[in-house]
Amino acid sequence: MVVVASSGWGLERIIDHVGLITVLAGIVVGYFVWAAVDQWVLHRGRKGPVHWPILGATVEVLRNYDHLNDWCVPYFLRDGLTFPCGLADVKYTFTADPANVEHILKTSFDNYPKGELFHKTFEIFFGDGIFNVDGELWKRQRRLASHEFSSTKLRDFSSVVYRDYSLRMASILSDASATQRVLDMQDLFLRFTMDSIFKVTFGYEIGTLKPELPDIPFADAFALTNEIASSRFMNPFWKLQRVLNVGSEATIAKSAKVVDDFIYDVMKARNAENLQNSGQRDLFTRFKLLNEGGKELTDKTLRDTLLNFLIAGRDSSGLTMSWFIYMMTLHPHIEQKLFEELRDLDTENVVNGDMSSKELPQTGGDDYFHERVERFSELLTFDALLNLQYLHACILETLRLYPVVPLNPKSVAADDTLPDGTEVKKGEFVMYAAYAMGRMPSLWGPDATEFKPERWLVDGGVQPESPFKFVTFQAGPRICIGKDSAMLQLRIVLATLCRFFTFQVVPGIDVKYRQMSTLLLAHPGLPVTVAKRSLD
Repeated sequence: MVVVASSGWGLERIIDHVGLITVLAGIVVGYFVWAAVDQWVLHRGRKGPVHWPILGATVEVLRNYDHLNDWCVPYFLRDGLTFPCGLADVKYTFTADPANVEHILKTSFDNYPKGELFHKTFEIFFGDGIFNVDGELWKRQRRLASHEFSSTKLRDFSSVVYRDYSLRMASILSDASATQRVLDMQDLFLRFTMDSIFKVTFGYEIGTLKPELPDIPFADAFALTNEIASSRFMNPFWKLQRVLNVGSEATIAKSAKVVDDFIYDVMKARNAENLQNSGQRDLFTRFKLLNEGGKELTDKTLRDTLLNFLIAGRDSSGLTMSWFIYMMTLHPHIEQKLFEELRDLDTENVVNGDMSSKELPQTGGDDYFHERVERFSELLTFDALLNLQYLHACILETLRLYPVVPLNPKSVAADDTLPDGTEVKKGEFVMYAAYAMGRMPSLWGPDATEFKPERWLVDGGVQPESPFKFVTFQAGPRICIGKDSAMLQLRIVLATLCRFFTFQVVPGIDVKYRQMSTLLLAHPGLPVTVAKRSLD
């Protein structure tokens, strides 16, 4: 008699397992047959990435997530300027069509709000600030902010602050050039924007740009909170993690508290001042003295409003400066042409009756160099900056190829049809792709991928493009309220640095972006060596 071993693998159990394996294999085969029929019969010729039943394009999106901005470019080139991208739980429509962008941002503005998903995702950081709300709350904040940002007093105050911090930057670069110390320019620029914009916004000195480049808990927590909040879009479990207080949600809870505690402490200290007679021109003072409907703004409203300006200003300018310098290192002939424009300003202007830095005694030495930089900074008046047309063109070309927000989602409030005939349904999302738009030959010509500032120049002056084609600053009712302030900051610091220094990326470094809501350079940032230019 044959006895089956006591391992438990009797004949009946083996048959059961074979049957289970057969069923599972059948399910797998059936799924792929279903997928083939769906892809090649029911939706043959569908634009965009391959869509699997139930999963949609989720697998491909996750597989290419680290370069998602570039991933969508070939689909636009192959399929036209709009294509669908369905994920497991929601459908996105990607577009690089200026007509569609105008429809979304202007013509049917109310049908494409930020949406509740965006608000909940960033509420821990943005609160109910202008970049995180819709409807009447957004209109109220927009109205208040528009009044303040149009003030020439704020512009003049900002100019002084930006020039001051650009001189601090120049001092750090000068020291680094003497020792051949490698600097991460992205880190340096983000310190510059954090310090200068915090000063303009809250009237308070943070100190991240001190010569020793200290780690400041608030600045570190600020960056970490922004990073984790942005990553929530690709983390389907973040709400569960928040409830359990584990993982990245435990981290963001702590970092957000550091941010809030610091902001409220600064506001408390400023509130103790006699703001009415302080002579301060920062945004906190200006907003604090507002009486809307006979009531002062609450601390929570001030926190949300002003922190949103800080969030937008830090990354938008800091990252643009980083990509700008990187472009200069790749295109030395453009860097030289820009230098010549800046040198001409240095040699031909007069400040308050004193001759320009070109005519200072040729004493040499560090003190002389710093005095030359300071004298040049004095030349950077608002009107003088407007005349630096090649600098302006270089900044715009950087923003065209490296927009700070490369992909911008909007929710669909009601069924609609885009100008190109694409239908979108309530509850879906549209995603206009600023990064891809800058690389479309149909929009910018066959040299679209080239860094070419001259494309912006007509008869020696900058020729603006449609804001729905060059969508870096958004357009329509939500057009960037701080655009002019950002351009002022960019012009001042880049003019100062490019007049007196050259930059070289450390050999062997592969400069690329990190996929986030903003176009952050991936680790190790932008490590460079710096050299002083000749003062002649």
